[in-house]
Amino acid sequence: MIEMRVLTPDDWPTWRELRLAALAEAPEAFGSRLADWQGEGDREQRWRDRLSIPGSHNLVAVLDGRPVGMASGVPTADPLLMELISMWVHPDARGRKVSNLLVDTVARWARESGADRLRLSVMPNNARAKALYRRTGFTQTDELGDLLPDGVSREQVMLRPL
Repeated sequence: MIEMRVLTPDDWPTWRELRLAALAEAPEAFGSRLADWQGEGDREQRWRDRLSIPGSHNLVAVLDGRPVGMASGVPTADPLLMELISMWVHPDARGRKVSNLLVDTVARWARESGADRLRLSVMPNNARAKALYRRTGFTQTDELGDLLPDGVSREQVMLRPL
């Protein structure tokens, strides 16, 4: 059984463990780099601050007593639009509907928060993630995503009506 846990800033060690694993396992999937969150970047207050984004909803998926996935919902300047960020599932738990449950749980939170749309950004070459997002109701938009380190490519923005 997959359990969804909502995290508070006091749960920062769990978030840290998963986030570092995500950045190590799938560095090409994120705008952040593992090196940015290690060394001087690996501070308790920084992890607490990440889980303290005003209005955020930070989730960990637990499978067989072990944290195996993460995702966050965060508000945007538009109160009708929420954003899905920091999505990742451990390779051992892939194919077991963990990612679907994370996405749907964030979508439910966004809807209950009054939003009518959920947005996300995905790396253009992350076919597996884009397939997941399409299966869970997202479509690609014409919105320009963040510029990638190559200075040419951009993240792709996807949107799901709620």
